[in-house]
Amino acid sequence: MSEDTEPLVRRAAKRLRGWGGVAAMAVACGLTASLTLLPLAREGSEAAAAPGPGTGVGTDAGAGSGVGVGAQVKADTCRNPEASLTPSTEDGPSVRAIKERGKLIVGVDQSSYRWGYRNPEKGVLEGFDIALARAVAKGVLGDENAVVFRAIPTNQRIAALDSGKVDLVVRTMTINCKRIEQVAFSTAYFQAGQQVLAPKRSDITGYDSSLRGKRVCTAEGSTAHEALEENSFGAVFKDEGDGTKDDRDLLTVPNQLDCLARLQLGEVDAVVTDNALAAGQAAQDPAVELKGEPFTKEYYGVAAKLGNDDLVRRVNHVLVGYRQGPWQAAYRQWLEKDLPGISGPPAPLYK
Repeated sequence: MSEDTEPLVRRAAKRLRGWGGVAAMAVACGLTASLTLLPLAREGSEAAAAPGPGTGVGTDAGAGSGVGVGAQVKADTCRNPEASLTPSTEDGPSVRAIKERGKLIVGVDQSSYRWGYRNPEKGVLEGFDIALARAVAKGVLGDENAVVFRAIPTNQRIAALDSGKVDLVVRTMTINCKRIEQVAFSTAYFQAGQQVLAPKRSDITGYDSSLRGKRVCTAEGSTAHEALEENSFGAVFKDEGDGTKDDRDLLTVPNQLDCLARLQLGEVDAVVTDNALAAGQAAQDPAVELKGEPFTKEYYGVAAKLGNDDLVRRVNHVLVGYRQGPWQAAYRQWLEKDLPGISGPPAPLYK
């Protein structure tokens, strides 16, 4: 643990009493773990290699395919950002590079309960997104264990693809018009919406005027932050020095889960995030709850480097079969308890 993060965890230990006990402390520790880009061990095997010196790209298991350049629909002409390429099993350059390596490298979360988190008892990554990443590995390489997971903060998802550190990102990443200029998305595999998370005792009622003057936390580069930029209802949601060395990472943080730790420490009044993530956080901590109703409709997609069309088509091919049964099994296992009432995955939309 670094000198910078140790005081925060100590403060958490003193102040989290009454905030959900062990689960809350796990969240505070997750804040420490999530502040940097961490290579994770392939479960049951070796750790992912560190990035190569001076290149920003690793070697062997530490580097993604990094193939291809290209552009999707521009934001100013964007109509259906969820539309993706038609499925195919044809091997192109990016798929061939993955097969030659023998491993698929996927950027994931390691601290979002039920989506991508490290089980403290088993010491392995689990969750809905992890199950999908394994299904893609099986579809590309014939083995669901032929995958290397790299934990990446919310604000480094696109950078990890651009640098070639990962082949894909499977990390509750919303498809929108801005992002399709930066990465190539698969068809949608989940529908979510932005919602407010706050203490049960709070007078905040949702994404409305009750946020006026409140300190609201979001993750950098998230759609929640973009929503607040468009209409904050008078909330305070930006740090002084955002994006500079003086950024305190208090209201805008690298990882979405950091917001829950800030909320538990009393440093912010509310969090705006995907309701799918917030439901898992509320399940961890009985002192918080979702407020109001979702105020957006958003779709998660698997992200690849822009131009890696053959890899996107292969992922879409995997998703065709995944929607026919495995998706429902993963939903029942990981999400139904905390996010009930979802009948199935979104229907695919192709260009």
